Amino acid sequence: MQITLLCTSAEHPVNAWLVRWQAQHQDSHDIVLCRDKDQLPGGEVLFLISCSQLIDAATRARYRHTLVLHASDLPYGRGWSPHVWALLEGAEAITVSLLEAEDGVDTGAIWAKRTFPVPTHALHDEIHRLLFDTELALMDEALTLILAGAEPVPQPEHLTPTYYRKRTPADSEIDPSLTLRDLFPTIRVMDPQRYPAFFRLHRHAYTIELKKVSSHEED
Repeated sequence: MQITLLCTSAEHPVNAWLVRWQAQHQDSHDIVLCRDKDQLPGGEVLFLISCSQLIDAATRARYRHTLVLHASDLPYGRGWSPHVWALLEGAEAITVSLLEAEDGVDTGAIWAKRTFPVPTHALHDEIHRLLFDTELALMDEALTLILAGAEPVPQPEHLTPTYYRKRTPADSEIDPSLTLRDLFPTIRVMDPQRYPAFFRLHRHAYTIELKKVSSHEED
């Protein structure tokens, strides 16, 4: 199959996983990795992974399937950065949905879902690893389902969708008057390179980066 991967940020940590997936499947499929929708060559399958651009119907028509990987149990959690919002809300597991792209954000029919647990001690890089491994597994499943002639299932109309707004730098600000125990659930999900946790004190702003130095678990 002719497959395109569209990830609009070259700095996004998922890219290492996409390059690995491309290498694993290159012998069986013609796979290209693009950064902008204007670069899309057309083909059979377009995967949208951490894609910040809206792909219109005319562009999607150049592919047999345009598939989105979205880290929520749709129709709940439509919108931006769903796994981050969910973990900040106290979620202990994340569901990733593989769906057909439509004009409405995250409204397309569902091909498959996979759920993985997130330990309370996991930091952003460990969470990324769990998430991206799950996304690659869903991409493998997508190819299997398409080759088998399967069809996606529309999202249930009787369920009321929920939505997450787009995160801003202000969402990474923490209150320095709180204890580290209280702040840990927030700091641990912040990517120190792209949206670091920070606080303001003495008329200056400071960033915080957590690194796990031991596997010993404490309450």
